[in-house]
Amino acid sequence: MRFATDPATCVRWPASFGRRFLVTVDVEEEFDWSRPFSGAARQVAAVAALPAWHVAMRDRGVAPVYVVDHPVATDPAAAALIAPLLTDGSEAGAQLHPWVNPPQVEVPGELASFAGNLPESVEAAKIDELFGALTAAFGRAPRLYRAGRYGLGPATLRLLAGRGIAVDASMRARFDYRDHGGPDFTGVDGAAFRTVDGVIELPLSVVYTGLLHRAGRWLHPVATRVSRGGGVLARTGLLSRVPLTPEGTPLPDAVRAIRRAARDGARLLQLAFHSPSLVPGNTPYVRDAADLAHFHRWWGGVLDALERHGFAPVTLDEVIRAV
Repeated sequence: MRFATDPATCVRWPASFGRRFLVTVDVEEEFDWSRPFSGAARQVAAVAALPAWHVAMRDRGVAPVYVVDHPVATDPAAAALIAPLLTDGSEAGAQLHPWVNPPQVEVPGELASFAGNLPESVEAAKIDELFGALTAAFGRAPRLYRAGRYGLGPATLRLLAGRGIAVDASMRARFDYRDHGGPDFTGVDGAAFRTVDGVIELPLSVVYTGLLHRAGRWLHPVATRVSRGGGVLARTGLLSRVPLTPEGTPLPDAVRAIRRAARDGARLLQLAFHSPSLVPGNTPYVRDAADLAHFHRWWGGVLDALERHGFAPVTLDEVIRAV
């Protein structure tokens, strides 16, 4: 399924909103990303690293949104670690990993890992189970949703609207997951917009940089169909596609992307990562202590760059009220 930004539906932020950024964290189980999807992968030990990271963010005025999935919400120890963080603007959103979220009636696999590919009744039942678990764990229904693996489908936004979700944050701007059976977001440019179902979409921020950045929307998808085409463009400084995440994005690239976003008039950026990256060995991005030190330095450098270019932190509540 293809999604695209319609300029007519883009949110018109009030002048008082300024330039802002939101940080979301996929709070989820640890699993081997190279192995088949399994409903038994429910270990959530890495959640214990969240409070220390949260304190560092709060010291910089950032109120993260913790996008929590079923294994975390239903683990009493993990939920007890997260609950004290949900103050001063931080709150818990919902993240659906179908392979570990009841009812588990589908055959696990890559296609079924995108919840939007499931029959509507199954996707709806999984959403209801997740929302119920989050409400029981934290005393409040979620207001923001993310489909794991960015797996939106034709019914998802309508299902969310009917359950009171104000904001969806499932679209990863500029990325195409069709080769894996998922959706295509190459037509999504990163600006917040109103969906036909009334839910506000806040895409994860991905910025084109380089001499040919203005042609990125059509040039990058064409180049990546050619062997090593995207790499050649990036190495020559002509065009890079830069996700605003510490997972796989070098700090200098992120700083250049923030500068470019400011020059292009971006009003709201969304930065994100997966909570297992806070403990070495859980994700390909943080394999050892050196990688973890680099991860924390990335946040320091990026927060400095955001401040330098006039982006201030925002809470989810402030976003909803501004819309």
